[in-house]
Amino acid sequence: MRMSSQVVHSLLVAAVLFVGLAGPVPAATDDWPSFRRDAILSGVSPKPFADRPRLAWTYDTKAMIESTAAIVGDTVYVGASDGWVRALRLSDGKLRWRYKGADAVTASPCVIGRTLYVGDEEGVFHAVDTRTGRRKWKFETDAKILSSATSAKGAVLFGSYDNHLYKLDAGTGRKLWSYEADAQVHCSPCVVGSTAVIVGCDGVVRMIDVSTGKQKASSDVGGNYAASPAYNSGSVYFGSMDGEYYSVRLRDGAVNWQTAVRKNGGASYGAAAVTDKAVIFPSRNGTVFSLNRSSGTTRWVFRAKDEVDSSPVIAGSRVFFGSDDGKLYSLSLSSGRRVWSFDAGAAITASPAIGRGRLVIGSHDGAVYCFKR
Repeated sequence: MRMSSQVVHSLLVAAVLFVGLAGPVPAATDDWPSFRRDAILSGVSPKPFADRPRLAWTYDTKAMIESTAAIVGDTVYVGASDGWVRALRLSDGKLRWRYKGADAVTASPCVIGRTLYVGDEEGVFHAVDTRTGRRKWKFETDAKILSSATSAKGAVLFGSYDNHLYKLDAGTGRKLWSYEADAQVHCSPCVVGSTAVIVGCDGVVRMIDVSTGKQKASSDVGGNYAASPAYNSGSVYFGSMDGEYYSVRLRDGAVNWQTAVRKNGGASYGAAAVTDKAVIFPSRNGTVFSLNRSSGTTRWVFRAKDEVDSSPVIAGSRVFFGSDDGKLYSLSLSSGRRVWSFDAGAAITASPAIGRGRLVIGSHDGAVYCFKR
């Protein structure tokens, strides 16, 4: 039976509306283009990785690396404390180009199309051509930028220590709006459809309209926050520097659950990784732990030998993260049992990037490590 063009149009509209209502759609490729891979900051790879990864290559930047790498196509992009952003060939780690920022680059690169976006500790936000390493434009804020940028439909969002969340036109760098919080915006913004979520040093989780820059909802959860919020199933998840861990409802800021970690402080600097069932949190008390996503009850706890500021990444049945004890770990997602570890010999606060069949991470002694399956 042939359908009229009007019926076909109606079905297409319905399909589009259904996709929009179903929630955010994760990145569709095998790339890792930004800090937590997708705009909702899930920290989840679409594909599993090796149980026992093999070292493919190492590149020495000779500068401390806290920036999480981006993997797009055949290139790795990573920032360092010497102010350089480097583009390395994914296959063998050879330098393609490097770009000099105004100061140390702690934020993670965000790659959209043929442009890399990143802020530095001088407060300058850069747009760089991924083919040539040449600057396209820059935008200056009034304080350092540790927040990694997030893509939002032709625009980029990021926070600054001048207390603002910024939205810039991705093509020109023109400021579309800025939202002023009551303290520094350290976190990377979590973008869920038309809503950007931030939680910061003012102790307030805020839901901001991406189109207008106006606050839609908020919740005063108290404390001090460095960790970026992560989204799943209608709620965002984050931990505080005071050892409080939260699930907060996106639509109105209501707290679903809260749990405290008091032993050895329990502070959380890194972002959570979230699946439909579990939330994996890192902690400065040397633990990584899994909570039930719905209830907040503890599923398991793993103890490293030092602080964990590295935001964990979930790939299949494994959880990957670094620690100040100098190791890169792989744990069982279901039990928290250690499956594998690699001794880098220096603290690892950057987070893993997993894409194109590789895992890339940097360390405080300046090494960039690339592992393969």
